[in-house]
Amino acid sequence: MPKYRALYTDFPWADTHVEQALLAEVDCELVASPDNREETLMGLAPGMDAIITCWAPVTARVIDAADRCRHIARTGIGLDNIDVPRATQRGIVVTNVPDYCVTEVAEHAMALIYALGRKVADYHLATKRGQYSLVAGLPVERISGKTLGLIGVGQIGKAVARLAAAAGMNVIGHNRSQQTPPGVPWRSLEELLAASDYVSIQAPLTDATRNLINDKTLSQMKPTAFLVNTARGGLVDHAALARALEKGAIAGAALDVQVPEPPDLSQPPYNDPRVIVTPHVAFQSSEATHELRSRVGQQVVAMLRGETPENIVNG
Repeated sequence: MPKYRALYTDFPWADTHVEQALLAEVDCELVASPDNREETLMGLAPGMDAIITCWAPVTARVIDAADRCRHIARTGIGLDNIDVPRATQRGIVVTNVPDYCVTEVAEHAMALIYALGRKVADYHLATKRGQYSLVAGLPVERISGKTLGLIGVGQIGKAVARLAAAAGMNVIGHNRSQQTPPGVPWRSLEELLAASDYVSIQAPLTDATRNLINDKTLSQMKPTAFLVNTARGGLVDHAALARALEKGAIAGAALDVQVPEPPDLSQPPYNDPRVIVTPHVAFQSSEATHELRSRVGQQVVAMLRGETPENIVNG
């Protein structure tokens, strides 16, 4: 019998060999859940010393069922799928990896900005349909000189700002603290939306930010502006976005995150030709994925050894 057991609720990679190799160092068995339904996780949770989770909801009921659990490790940045207050009440340490994919998400946000502004996706799809026409996609605008408004100026927002500035864009930012890096003037949300040619969201999903982009805020954007979301799907009211596009209130959008995932791609706004959809892939690269999995495995190993793991969010 192994000394420890850890539950892996869900993972978007092909196998768990990276995590298994690390946990074997402390004689910990890794149990992969067949699905991420609450009932399934509750049934597997008893006797587990740790829970590793990507997107599965680790609810209060799951936490309460995990009678031996001392550690919940999030394979990612956001914590909205974990009931952190309940874990804290139970004395369970929660960790994440807040800085593993900063470069990847920033690069993806910039790629989407270029794809929208230079109509890369439109031209690509047209040529695949047999239409080879420069004129059909006009007008196309220069990216350099345009204003990029960042909603959220944390680590990823700062990385996007650096890339955008290097591309010649004027960058402004909005966040709750009103503290922005040099070269990124702070603006109120209303001012940012009114001034921006591109609005890129890098904010966390909280009760205060849920549906931050809605009918009202979309109406404050330029009709020529584009919306980019690489943060959390819940930050955008997608029905409101569909209405804004139908009215011509904005020019288009690029969505790497949606609600739900996957969304119904046959419905607006996802089926709108002015909307680029990518399947929650902004965080992905071979380098980032290996770093994420390794660091999460090391966090669990440290906890089981009686050491302090990195990035405790509730301690």
